[in-house]
Amino acid sequence: MKKQDRQRLIRRLLNTQDVERQEDFVRLLEEQGIHVTQATISRDIKEMQLVKVPSISGRYRYNLPVQKKLDAKKKLKRTLQDAYVSFSVQGKDTFLKVLPGNGPAVASLIDQIKYDFVFGAIGDDNTVLTICKNDAGALALKDEIEDLLS
Repeated sequence: MKKQDRQRLIRRLLNTQDVERQEDFVRLLEEQGIHVTQATISRDIKEMQLVKVPSISGRYRYNLPVQKKLDAKKKLKRTLQDAYVSFSVQGKDTFLKVLPGNGPAVASLIDQIKYDFVFGAIGDDNTVLTICKNDAGALALKDEIEDLLS
């Protein structure tokens, strides 16, 4: 069984059972016809960043880590403050230059924020092309970027 499939199954087990020990994972997977060693489970636990939390019984069980949702606007602000080079507007399009390696992240963050006036953003290594819904949208994005930089 592939690691990805095994870890998907481990996630399902965590949602349906209280798993207290690594040996419990081994046994539960064996019951489903999947042979794994305790060492493999140990690596999966580390890679999946599983944590032990109190269970209703007062004992401890494995659980998935709490997913932290980063505020995309805050992350965009931090990224731009570190990587911004220049910004220009032409009609409804904007062209943002950033330091190498930052283009895809900035484009993704602009999309995640879901600005009403932005149609979409495409990023390569050090540039981001943003297509806005109209000329006013491009100017609104320029204002947003300037606010994030200040």
